[in-house]
Amino acid sequence: MSSNATPADIFKRSLDAFLAKDMRGWADLCAEDVLVEFPFSPDNLPSKIEGRQGIFEYLQYYPTIIDIHEIDSVTVYATDRPDSVVAEWSVTGHVIPNGNKYDMAYATFLTVRDGQITNYREYWNPLAFGQALEGVSFG
Repeated sequence: MSSNATPADIFKRSLDAFLAKDMRGWADLCAEDVLVEFPFSPDNLPSKIEGRQGIFEYLQYYPTIIDIHEIDSVTVYATDRPDSVVAEWSVTGHVIPNGNKYDMAYATFLTVRDGQITNYREYWNPLAFGQALEGVSFG
């Protein structure tokens, strides 16, 4: 990964991998010691994942559960830290097992070191998530 890539570049690459359903590619944007946090995660899903392999194992089946059709909007904000950005973005899609609509807005805080994600913290609406994934089992 190029260390010349800005945090905004890396974030945009993560969205490209996400939309392409390339979970290995998404994980490969991360440093070995990445910390991924989902502070509003429901009780049946982890709120913190450590390590590149850990995040790949968490994400690898995502494309079989949620089909993202498009990323509707993306706004990336620079911060006073050159290694970090904050982004607002939203998606539309559907939940594959139950056919429910999946429209979600996210706020993401991303920190990069040497061209790789070291911290990824994502906020989303757990009530909307729960309604969309009603009846879907994760294990």
